[in-house]
Amino acid sequence: MKTQDYIELEEQYGAHNYHPLDVVIDKAEGVWVYDVDGKKYLDCLSAYSAVNQGHVHPKILEALIEQSKKVTLTSRAFRNDQLPLLYKELTEMTGYEISLPMNSGAEAVETAIQMARKWAYQVKGVPRHQAEIIVCEGNFHGRTTTVISFSTDPLYRDDFGPFTPGFVTVPYGDSAAIERAITANTAAVMLEPIQGEAGVIMPPEGYLTRVAEICKENNVLFIADEIQTGLGRTGKLFACDHEGVRPDVMVIGKALSGGFYPVSAAMADKPIMGLLTPGEHGSTFGGNPLGAAVARASLRVIREEKLAERADQLGTYFIEQLAEIPSRHVKEVRGKGLLIGVELKPEAQGARRFCEALQERGILAKETHQHVIRFAPPLVIDKETIDWALPGIREVLNMS
Repeated sequence: MKTQDYIELEEQYGAHNYHPLDVVIDKAEGVWVYDVDGKKYLDCLSAYSAVNQGHVHPKILEALIEQSKKVTLTSRAFRNDQLPLLYKELTEMTGYEISLPMNSGAEAVETAIQMARKWAYQVKGVPRHQAEIIVCEGNFHGRTTTVISFSTDPLYRDDFGPFTPGFVTVPYGDSAAIERAITANTAAVMLEPIQGEAGVIMPPEGYLTRVAEICKENNVLFIADEIQTGLGRTGKLFACDHEGVRPDVMVIGKALSGGFYPVSAAMADKPIMGLLTPGEHGSTFGGNPLGAAVARASLRVIREEKLAERADQLGTYFIEQLAEIPSRHVKEVRGKGLLIGVELKPEAQGARRFCEALQERGILAKETHQHVIRFAPPLVIDKETIDWALPGIREVLNMS
């Protein structure tokens, strides 16, 4: 079968809830992917930062295979020998005392919301079922019914109401707006340190520091969604680390499994996460031995291969090189580490056609919010590969 054969099958039998580039991948290794026709591409999306460690990393693959031979699922009705070790290693790596593993990032966000609400009722004294969580315009935290309830993107909301109450929206990057929005019923402030899906939107310098201060001053939890930005992507283990900020609750996912298996987690200290009691929250697959073994290997790769440091060095270089490309289409190049957005001017007629042109040159990137091309290759990329890609990117950004 050829590319078009697979596309036709997908269009006929699959729900049309994505608009992918017309490339059908059947093999991948490191930073490279190959389509069913044998063409090779540089992956500059990393499955939305899920494969920070590169595709099919041999050490993570080995952990997956070895654990698959033993036991894959016990449910949380019984204990397994991998989950306790993952708990310990997450604490040692992140400093948070307790973690709660789930599967998807959206599930981990839901976990953080539930934890914040329970903390508000049992510790802060907010009247039952009146807790509020402050969120930011342009946010993307997933697509469950509760999560889309506080999205500001009509695409995620228009036909999916009624919505879950309890959320207050303020402009992103405006700490004063957060301060004004806090009431006696405010349980938490939840935000992304960098808004990835919104177009790699960077907050002002000092924003995270001020938000953390405001939360502490008002007895409000600070929840950071680091599902896309965490685990090395921005040049630090977490994007919050750039300002030395430690949120009360941290949400991680994607690269927690290196792209092999859905694994996510919400992390906090005992005064927050310790409020949970048996039966209140859980998941059949969350914390399963296969996912835990894969996550442990994924964390080891991040540490041992110093992927955050690589992202810092190579991201700085990539951003500088992109910013130097003369193009009448480019409005701004921005980012941190290897999470980079190239925003195009409105007259460029959208980013999609530029991504399609990049595909023709063997580079896979994806448009976000119509006018932004996102470049986020696996963190195992090297300078030589970036240099290989730059002429093609330069050519595309200068097309008519």
